[in-house]
Amino acid sequence: MTIKSKINSVVITLILMTSGISALSQGTVRSELNFNFGWQFFRGDKPGWESPAFDDSGWRTVDLPHDWSIEGPFNAQWASGTGYLPGGIAWYRKSFTIPAAWKKGRTFILFEGVYNNSEVWINGTSLGKRPNGYISFYYDITPYLISKKTNVVAVRADHSKFADSRWYTGSGIYRNVKLIHVPDLHAEIWGVFYTTPVVSDDKAEMNIEVKVVNKGKDRKTDFEVTNRLYEGNKLVGTSSSRQSTGAGMESVVSQKIEIEKPQLWDIDNPFLYRLVTTVSGRGFHDEVTTMAGIRYFRFDPEKGFSLNGRAMKLKGVCLHHDAGALGAAVPRRETERRLLLLKELGCNAIRTSHNPYSPDFLDLCDSLGFLVINEAFDEWELPKKKWVEGWNRGTPSKYGYAEYFNEWAVKDLTGFILRDRNHPSVIMWSIGNEIDYPNDPYSHPVLGTEANPQTSAKYDPSLPDGNRLGEIARLLVSTVRKYDASRPVTAGLASALMSNETGYAAALDVAGYNYQEFRYAGDHEKYPARPLYGSENGMSLEAWNAVVENDYVAGQFLWTGIEYLGEAGQYPSRHSTSGLIDLAGNRKPEFFFRQSLWSSKPMVWIGTTSRATGPETSNIWAHKRVEPVWKYNEGQMISVNAFTNCDEVELFLNGNSLGTKYLKDFTNRTISWDVPYEAGELKAVGRKGGVILAESILRSWSEPAAIKAMCDAMVIKADRTDLSRIYVTVVDKNGNPVYDAANEISCEISGPLRLLGMEDANPRNTEDYKDNRQKSYHGKLLIYLQSLDTPGKASVKISGEGLNSLTFTIDVVK
Repeated sequence: MTIKSKINSVVITLILMTSGISALSQGTVRSELNFNFGWQFFRGDKPGWESPAFDDSGWRTVDLPHDWSIEGPFNAQWASGTGYLPGGIAWYRKSFTIPAAWKKGRTFILFEGVYNNSEVWINGTSLGKRPNGYISFYYDITPYLISKKTNVVAVRADHSKFADSRWYTGSGIYRNVKLIHVPDLHAEIWGVFYTTPVVSDDKAEMNIEVKVVNKGKDRKTDFEVTNRLYEGNKLVGTSSSRQSTGAGMESVVSQKIEIEKPQLWDIDNPFLYRLVTTVSGRGFHDEVTTMAGIRYFRFDPEKGFSLNGRAMKLKGVCLHHDAGALGAAVPRRETERRLLLLKELGCNAIRTSHNPYSPDFLDLCDSLGFLVINEAFDEWELPKKKWVEGWNRGTPSKYGYAEYFNEWAVKDLTGFILRDRNHPSVIMWSIGNEIDYPNDPYSHPVLGTEANPQTSAKYDPSLPDGNRLGEIARLLVSTVRKYDASRPVTAGLASALMSNETGYAAALDVAGYNYQEFRYAGDHEKYPARPLYGSENGMSLEAWNAVVENDYVAGQFLWTGIEYLGEAGQYPSRHSTSGLIDLAGNRKPEFFFRQSLWSSKPMVWIGTTSRATGPETSNIWAHKRVEPVWKYNEGQMISVNAFTNCDEVELFLNGNSLGTKYLKDFTNRTISWDVPYEAGELKAVGRKGGVILAESILRSWSEPAAIKAMCDAMVIKADRTDLSRIYVTVVDKNGNPVYDAANEISCEISGPLRLLGMEDANPRNTEDYKDNRQKSYHGKLLIYLQSLDTPGKASVKISGEGLNSLTFTIDVVK
C-alpha cells in the first residue's frame, strides 16, 4: 500500500496480496493504510474550518506524528509543569480520495493519540470528541465518504488549558493515524483476544476470542472464523468454526489451539508467535495478525515475582513519553534506541507513567523483552495541583482530566484494555498514580497518625473524603476484569496508610508503594495475602536493599529512567533532571551505579568530585555527586569513585598504580580513593578472579579545538520516517572530550533529509528547539535527521563555533 500526497489532496492506491489469492476472487478484504503524510496545519481557531469548502492552501504542510508545543518558543508565560512550552488550539486537515474497491465494506479512521480535547469531522460532519489526550480511538467514516470525489477530514485539538499536567504532554496529533477498511462482516478493531491459561515446557493452551461484527444488510450471512498459529513460517496449530449471523448483529467466537513444546516469551528470549485470524465467507475475507507471546507469571505475597517459574526481581524504571527536542512525537526508531539503553543498564521492567503509551512502544517492549506496568490515569474525579511558576511554587493550576473523568473514565479505560491486552510484555494494569496523595486532593483522619515521606500533610476535614478512593477503585477494577481477567490490577500508592483505611489498597490484586519502603515489613505482616512492590522509588542503595533483602518485595521502579520535559523549577528551568539517562540519551553517573547493581555484564566506571564523600542526602531523588571529570587544580585532593560489579578495582594515574581495592569492603558499593590531582590519564581496571574484565578511563583536557562526530546510520530508507542520528563531541587538540565545552553547533542539510531536532540536554537552555543551531552541553550534542520520500544522497555539514566543520553523506534509498 502506498500513499502519494499533495498539498490539498491524496490519492490512495491499494495493492493487495493475500497468499496468492487475488483481491478479485476474495471480494472485500481488510486493508490498513498509513494516513500520516501531507496534512495541512494551522495554529489558531475559527468557525467553519471543518468545512470541505474551506481553502487551507495557505496552511503549513506537516507529516504526522506532529507536536506543535515543541516548536515553542519557551517562555515564562507558560507552565513549569509542561516545560514552559505553549499550548493553544490548532487544526489539521487532509484531503483524499478513496479507491473504487472501498465502495463496499466499512472504513474507519484510527487515531493513536491526539492531545487533547479533540474533535474530528469528515466532509463537514462531526464524528465525535475525545478529551483524553493519550487514549487511542477510532470512528466509522463509511456513511460520510464520497466515491470518486475528494473527501476532507478535519481535526481540532484544544490544548488552550495549557497548565493541565504535571509533566510535558505535547499538543496535536502526536501519534500515528491509520485508515482501516474491512468487509461489512469483520473482526472488530481490537476484537481479537488471546490468553494462555495453561503453559508448561511440554505444552501450552491458547484460548482465542474473536468479536465478529456484521454491518451488512443481509438477514443471514454464513461465515467461517479460522485461527492459525505460526512459529516463524511453521504452522504449529489451527482452529476453525462456521457460524451465521444477521444484519447488525455481534458475536464472540471462542476457539482453542494447543501447542507442543512451546517457545516461551521471556525477558532474555522474547519469542513471538504469529497468530493469524481470518473471518471469511462468500465475497469477503477479513484477516488480522497478532504477535503473540506464550508465558506465565505470578505475584506471590511471600516469594515475590516469577516469570515462567523463574523467580526474578523487577528492575524497573518509570518513564514519561517525550524525547526532548522531539517532544511527544517520538519516532519508533528513537523509542527503540532508548529501550536498548535501558537494556544495557540491566533494566527489565517499565512503568508507563502515568498514562497509556503508543502501540509502537508496547510492540518494542514485546520484541525486546521488557515487562510493562500499563498505567491509565494520573487523576480521577478530582484534580491534582499542576505547578505553573516552578515545582511546588506559587499557585497551582487545577485543570486536567478530572473535569472529564466521570463521563469518560470507563470508556477510556475500556479502549485502553482492548487495545493493549494482547501484548505479552504487559503484566499488570495500573488504574492510577498517587490518586491518594495526602491532601491532594483527598484527606482522611488516619493522616493525623504518622508522617508520609513525600509530605508532612495532616488530616484536613475540609478536603474531600478519602473513602471515595475505594469506591472508584472498585469501579475501575471491575472494568478492567470485564475485558481482561488474565492480569492483575495495581496502582501506585502515595499513601498506603490512607489507602489501607479507605478500601483502595484492598481493591487491588497487587499493591504498588511509592517511596514507602519503610512500610514494607509492617504491611507485609498486617496484610499477609497482599503482593507488593515499589511502584516508584528513589535512587538510594537502601531502597534497592529493601527489595533484595526481602523475598516478598517483587521489585522497584526508579523515578525515573530517562529525563523528561516539564515538572520543572523556575524559568528558565525546562525539565526534570531525575533520570538515569539525560534527554539526549547520555548515560549519567547514576546510570553506571545502577548498572553495577542490576547488570550481570562485568563493568566498572569512575567519576570524581572535589567534595568530601559522606552519607547520602535525604532527598529521595538524589543522584551520585560525581562526574566523569579529571581536571582540577594541581595537587588538589580529589575523591575518585568507582562503580562496579567486579570483585576488585585497581586505579592507575598516568600508568602508576594507586592500589587495588575490593568491593566487599565498601558497604555503599562505591569503591573510593583520595588522590592528589595530576593532569593526564586516570584509569580503573575491574577484575574477577584476577582476570581483567572491564576498564574505565578519564583524561584531562585543554581548550576546545575541534569537533568529532559519529553518525549511526549512513544508509536510511526513503519513507519519511527513518532516522539517522549524529552524535557530536567537542574535543581538545589531542582529541580528548572537553566536558565543560558550550560551543554552538550548527547543522546544514542539502538533499532528501530534514532536520528533526537538536538536543543538548541542558536543563536550563531555552534556545529555539527547531532552528539549526544549538549550544553543546558537557561538550556534547545530538542531532536527529529524518528521511524524505525521495531517494538520493544527502549532505549534512556540522560546524562548531570557533571550531572545524565536518560533512557526512547519507544515502537515502528506496
